[in-house]
Amino acid sequence: MITKFYVPSYPLNYFIEYFYYYTGYNPEHSIDRFLPDGNVQIIFDLTDYPKYIYDNETLKEIQSCRNVWFSGFRTEPISIPSGRESEMIIVQFKKGKASPFLSEPMHALTNYVVDAELVLKNEILDLRNRIKEATSIENKFTLLENNLLRYYRSSLEENPFVKYVINRIIAKPNKISLKEVADDAGYSQKHIIKIFKKNVGTTPKEFLKIIRFQKAIEEIELRKEVNWASLAFDCGFYDQSHFIANFKTFSGFTPAEYMKQKNGLLNYVPVK
Repeated sequence: MITKFYVPSYPLNYFIEYFYYYTGYNPEHSIDRFLPDGNVQIIFDLTDYPKYIYDNETLKEIQSCRNVWFSGFRTEPISIPSGRESEMIIVQFKKGKASPFLSEPMHALTNYVVDAELVLKNEILDLRNRIKEATSIENKFTLLENNLLRYYRSSLEENPFVKYVINRIIAKPNKISLKEVADDAGYSQKHIIKIFKKNVGTTPKEFLKIIRFQKAIEEIELRKEVNWASLAFDCGFYDQSHFIANFKTFSGFTPAEYMKQKNGLLNYVPVK
């Protein structure tokens, strides 16, 4: 398997966490359940056959994706190919910072995967073709960086309030009070929800739940033995029953089922 990460330079690095290239990954399983992690991506598929999204229960194909697509903010899991025989570049945005690249508000794309040309610049398909033809991974990254900057330089403006709220949530998801955040910022909670949905894709409350869920699955990987009541408390859940309900919503598994199913690759759970 060949993998490579690349962090773009200023000003793209204010909005994009990294570019990730991979090829030659051939796991035994064919379908993963991808769990909500608070992130959104652009996926450049450098092969010529479609990739499918599957029904979470039946695992039947429900959508095909080709060339380039945008994957919006998720509040529920999604079943996707495991990456077998794929070659892709993934643009991973920083949390809450994809909005300047899109022609639609983020909440219109929540839990959707859409053809990139519908929400990004029309040139995105031509860029994909040029990336595909580039002779090295470094050249692919350079093409991607230079053209994203050319397409979007004039719209690269971050929302400082959204950044403030996200940073507060991520810093202490187990202790934060959203009312205190609103009071500190001098905004009404109604106004906060409106801004947050437009820029992030969901409400601050739902985002907080997902970050707490992420903290829980990270702790599961770190701890040799898991006491569910203790884990729920440490991750900021009201009680164990709320923890289990949220875990089921975001993963499709109970915590016990997840422990049996997971394979150590965070947010990707083999299901077939």
